[in-house]
Amino acid sequence: MTILRTDEVRNMNSNERQDELDKLRLELVRERAVASAGGAPENPGRIREIRRTIARIKTIQKELKEK
Repeated sequence: MTILRTDEVRNMNSNERQDELDKLRLELVRERAVASAGGAPENPGRIREIRRTIARIKTIQKELKEK
């Protein structure tokens, strides 16, 4: 799964944003499970990227709700 840029998130409709948010949250749970089990993650920076993308999506969702 690719990390989304701000303009890509803004161009999505609300359902697409929510679907992407759900997918990212599920992927974050998987990555954290691997890390907590003591396994070596494939990409150590992936958890940080996922967290930032989730925050980016949630921020844009909040901005659009306020308007």
